Amino acid sequence: MSSLYFLLADNQDVTRAGLRHYVEGAFPDSVAVDVKNEATLRAELTKRPDSVVVLDYTKFDIPSVDGVVNMRQRFPMSQWVMFSDELTQEAIRLFASEGDMSIVLKENSEEEIRSALRCATRAERFLCHQITNLLIEERTQKAAQGKLTPTETEILKLIAKGKSVKEIAAERTSSVHTIITHKKNIFRKIEVNNVYEATKYALHAGLVDLMEYYI
Repeated sequence: MSSLYFLLADNQDVTRAGLRHYVEGAFPDSVAVDVKNEATLRAELTKRPDSVVVLDYTKFDIPSVDGVVNMRQRFPMSQWVMFSDELTQEAIRLFASEGDMSIVLKENSEEEIRSALRCATRAERFLCHQITNLLIEERTQKAAQGKLTPTETEILKLIAKGKSVKEIAAERTSSVHTIITHKKNIFRKIEVNNVYEATKYALHAGLVDLMEYYI
């Protein structure tokens, strides 16, 4: 039986040393190869297309999330574990949508990191609990957001920007009573109890940009 190959793709020496410790502890007969740039990663995958790639693309020279996905698709026999604490929500969504790319955070427990590595060797996907919770929360928010009418969505945006009921009524040329009714319906649909929770919901759902909120 041939040895398992792990390509440790991260430009931080201490991270690669930590990964090597995990790999050698879980797979004594494996081979762990340090990879410091995209060209070396491509060369190693050409030699061993069935390698397990453990990558922090935020600490690597692949310029984009799409670049990571394209390389993964170029070497379909390889298994990929995204290993980072700096993934954006957009990156998480894209990696998760691939269906076979594992995601684990550097802050996760040793057991979760080892589980991610073990799953990769079996061609199984592993998502750490934080990423799983994030994706579930996002789906729940989208489902609730879909229940809002366009008018309710716009009013929720204004609420999240700190506008009062009177200010929203004046801006939309509506009565205060109408806005209060909309507000009650919005809170009921997205299952919140106050403006703070509604604002938090709007921020997480991407209805309001953080810069707009602080302004």
